[in-house]
Amino acid sequence: MKVKGKIVVCLRGSNGRVDKGQQAALAGAVGMILANDVLTGNEILADAHVIPTAHISYTDGLAVFKYINTTKSPMAYMTRAKTQLDTKPAPFMAAFSSKGPNTITPEILKPDITAPGVSVIAAYTQATGPTGQKFDKRRVLFNSESGTSMSCPHISGIAGLLKTTHPDWSPSAIKSAIMTTARTRDNDVQPILNASYQKATPFSYGAGHVWPNRAMDPGLVYDLTSNDYLNFLCSLGYNGTQILMFSDGPYKCPKSYSLLNFNYPSITVPSLSGSITVTRTVRNVGSPGTYKALIHRPKGISILVKPNVLTFSMVGEEKTFEVTLKVKKAASTDYVFGTLIWTDGKHQVRSPIVVKAAQR
Repeated sequence: MKVKGKIVVCLRGSNGRVDKGQQAALAGAVGMILANDVLTGNEILADAHVIPTAHISYTDGLAVFKYINTTKSPMAYMTRAKTQLDTKPAPFMAAFSSKGPNTITPEILKPDITAPGVSVIAAYTQATGPTGQKFDKRRVLFNSESGTSMSCPHISGIAGLLKTTHPDWSPSAIKSAIMTTARTRDNDVQPILNASYQKATPFSYGAGHVWPNRAMDPGLVYDLTSNDYLNFLCSLGYNGTQILMFSDGPYKCPKSYSLLNFNYPSITVPSLSGSITVTRTVRNVGSPGTYKALIHRPKGISILVKPNVLTFSMVGEEKTFEVTLKVKKAASTDYVFGTLIWTDGKHQVRSPIVVKAAQR
């Protein structure tokens, strides 16, 4: 057999990563080099392979294939795995991560937030092997896993800690604190990248990468009530009978309601023609202070915040402001991204702005 006793080089894609190693093992291979394709770029995952395996990036894969194709008797060997600390850049967005825009309600930015979700070591069930495959008879107490199964517990734990610290905060206030304090730069102090090492956007990371300590003291929060969510359902066309399933009693939908005014910690306008004004309300959850608006404008879009200064004299005080967005003549019809930051010198209450000009 061609691969018996050899290290096989496999290209990522089609079937599962660990399944490739299983098929190589069944064919007699003693090891595998798993090379990323162009879509998976530089994303490296620590899987529980059934044979010794080295997972390499797309760029390194090109070098390996070039070596194989230009060498009469290519040679390879593997060393024991080593833990690599202080890797850079980090974080960056995984190739498998869900991406926007939101196809159901494009006025709401999705995703909201990103958290650690690649090669995370965690406790593991004894009901299945570490690869999750039927052929894997191994059993382990801990395993390296990737996906929302890992990032979700990070956010859930942070939400629990915030609720313990601030028992009076609503779920929406907790979400706002997590979103508006997130970071959008990596440990090189550069914009967060995707798996291809290109600049990521809010459609990749939402408000950014979670920063737990800052979320404890966000300064201001964007809150939502039960009626806000019922109005959300009204805007989607839910009738009285359907809404009754979510409410404590009959609820009358407002005559007019725009999802653009849903008090979310982000602003998304999926089809901007001319100009539009959206409203938001923030509540002070910190010490008294004066916040000023800082705007990083999306390309081709002018933005005016009114008022652009908010003064809070007590905890719990609320202020409403308007954001007017206007399309410039040369604006692109692709999505463009900006930022609204309310700052008092200590807090940075950051909200992504996502805009797409309407087709002209």
